[in-house]
Amino acid sequence: MKLLRTATAATEPKTKDARLVALFYAAILSVMAVAQLYTFDHFLELIVTFGLPGQTATAYFLAAFLVTCEVLALPFLLRMPLSPAFRWVSMVLGWIVAGVWIVLTIGLFLQGTVNNVGFLGTVFEVFPSWWTIYISLMFGFVAAWSSWGLWPGYNGEKK
Repeated sequence: MKLLRTATAATEPKTKDARLVALFYAAILSVMAVAQLYTFDHFLELIVTFGLPGQTATAYFLAAFLVTCEVLALPFLLRMPLSPAFRWVSMVLGWIVAGVWIVLTIGLFLQGTVNNVGFLGTVFEVFPSWWTIYISLMFGFVAAWSSWGLWPGYNGEKK
């Protein structure tokens, strides 16, 4: 029994569209992570203004967790050679990113006191509105489609 698993190639996607959707989601997450990391100190302060329970400690944790999840979701979406366990973890992190943004955008829209959602950190201000909720729901839809099409247990054979 091996202590550390070796990297294996990704399974073939179910459809060509699933591969394109995964690349699209990977591009979105890459742009978001780079923009958030570019001004990370200001991004931390932006998350503090959201008024989350636990205030500064929760905001700092959420900001770091969110950017980490965005970066670690990329290997699954880009179909990189990974260990089977990390392929599953990377896929779930893509779901977590979408879920966190859905909850944040709905909460910020209902709160109505914040001027920037933080999709792109503080590089560009994205005002919370209905369309930011639709964008975050689109993240969830794209994450689900990518997971369905690139499911780690799928071996490409029809049964």
